[in-house]
Amino acid sequence: MEFFEVLRARRSCRKFKDTPIPGEVLTRVLEGANLAPSPMNRQPWEFVMVRNREFKERIFESCQRAKTMAFERSGWKWLGPYKVDFLLEAPVLVGIVGDPSRTGADRFFEGRSEGYQYACAAAVQNLLLAATDAGLGSLWFSLFDRKDLEAILGIDEGKELLSLVCLGYCDDQTPRTTRKDVNEKVTNIES
Repeated sequence: MEFFEVLRARRSCRKFKDTPIPGEVLTRVLEGANLAPSPMNRQPWEFVMVRNREFKERIFESCQRAKTMAFERSGWKWLGPYKVDFLLEAPVLVGIVGDPSRTGADRFFEGRSEGYQYACAAAVQNLLLAATDAGLGSLWFSLFDRKDLEAILGIDEGKELLSLVCLGYCDDQTPRTTRKDVNEKVTNIES
């Protein structure tokens, strides 16, 4: 696919086929994620791939609890009936783990040290685009209790689970959401 075709084709998939993803396709998608930019080329990301049903069930149960807690605290009506079944359906869940010790020069400025998080977000975006290019559906998921999932996944102390990405062949025909005109998002500062 042409680059802008990939950008336009990418969307969040919340229903997956049970078709396994070939190993070479997963490797290519992760290679795309690994090509993300990072401060000082510190590459502060790690990827935890979950294909085991028992682990997916534990993740699903934890995320159900997190969703209920968020619903109770927020009062957002849409969140009550929101289903996270895709966590069980997706053939692969990818945990994106950030290492704060691998941030850039931002660590030397008061109140800063988030460069590693931005780099991991860039890795997630690359992963989503590489998945789209490979014909996979994906979902960037963040409705979870970080500490609980870090314990389930065995994430080393000092590192942070920043995102989960669900990967698989999409079985969801929901159209891509619309975007506002870019001119509504731009402020020009000129001389």
